[in-house]
Amino acid sequence: MSRDTYLRLSLPARIQRGVLIAAGRIPDAALSALGRRAPVNSDGERVAPELAAIGWANQHVPGLNPFEGEVDRSRTATDESGASMAENLPPMAVEEDLVIDGPAGPIPATRYRSSTESGGLLVYFHGGGFVTGSRISHDTFVRRLAHGTGLDVLSVEYRLAPEHPFPGGVEDAVAAWHFAVDVAPRWGLDPRRIVVAGDSAGGNLATVVARLVRDEPVTPVFQLLIYPVTDLSAQTPSRREFATGFFLTTDGIEWFNDHYVPDVEQRSDPRCSPLLADDLGGLPPAHVIVAGFDPLRDEGLAYAKRLEEAGVPVTLRREGSMIHGFVNMTLISPGARAAVDRMCAEVRRALDGAPPADQQSIAG
Repeated sequence: MSRDTYLRLSLPARIQRGVLIAAGRIPDAALSALGRRAPVNSDGERVAPELAAIGWANQHVPGLNPFEGEVDRSRTATDESGASMAENLPPMAVEEDLVIDGPAGPIPATRYRSSTESGGLLVYFHGGGFVTGSRISHDTFVRRLAHGTGLDVLSVEYRLAPEHPFPGGVEDAVAAWHFAVDVAPRWGLDPRRIVVAGDSAGGNLATVVARLVRDEPVTPVFQLLIYPVTDLSAQTPSRREFATGFFLTTDGIEWFNDHYVPDVEQRSDPRCSPLLADDLGGLPPAHVIVAGFDPLRDEGLAYAKRLEEAGVPVTLRREGSMIHGFVNMTLISPGARAAVDRMCAEVRRALDGAPPADQQSIAG
């Protein structure tokens, strides 16, 4: 049992969890009726009503938005939000807290294995704008990944800004990759079957690691990139269309960027803006997921296109009714649960060598 991923909720967070559990029990018929009044984006996609409610509350309820103000408060709010969304999932066969030797000190990590057998290893980097997020905030999701993929999952708690600005997180992510390669045989796993994965900022780190190690003897077999940050300087239509009201805001993005890479000139470095890399050739196959109501949607689409143009096998899934952060909202959202099931199936397919089940057009 992991001690590092357990959080005792504060009274407000326990109340929030009670509200969320009740929301998660709304019948499908009622959700469908509510959905007919939910906002529609410029591409004709309609947001899931339960996620629209989260976006509205995040914007209008004082103190609920975790992406502003003091960093310590934001981190606490992010962890409590993740813990308040925790699901009751089957127990793990293996669950252990670890410490990785990092370039600037210990890197905490937690390993999850869902059963006695495992098909490989998935190295996971959590989201949170390089400033917030932790193994606590993403505990439920990585458990879902372990159950859904049949792989061991190594959840990595890399250094965060502003205490450790760019490239601190990148350095820790690369160190975690090398640890995974070294430790895989001791866990009875093939180091040639290691996936790199992450959401948002973690998706950025996952693909940056894949590029930085591409000339090494052992490289990732696959990339799972969930609404990844790919260009810190992006000014895209989706950032304008979803500037407010859908959980992640453009003000929140700037708050993260100012902490992570305060020197604006550095934001074109491909280690923080992988979309701007000169050469993406030779990277492992990738599955890119974007959300229909996410300010980061367009840069995720652009990155999938760049990978394809570079000759990288890539599949794209556009979850049109979802908002940023939906992988942490499975407690209340049937659509989010279905989306997570699809990405787990894509990882299994990739490692089994089967053809893509549901590839969407990247060219648009």
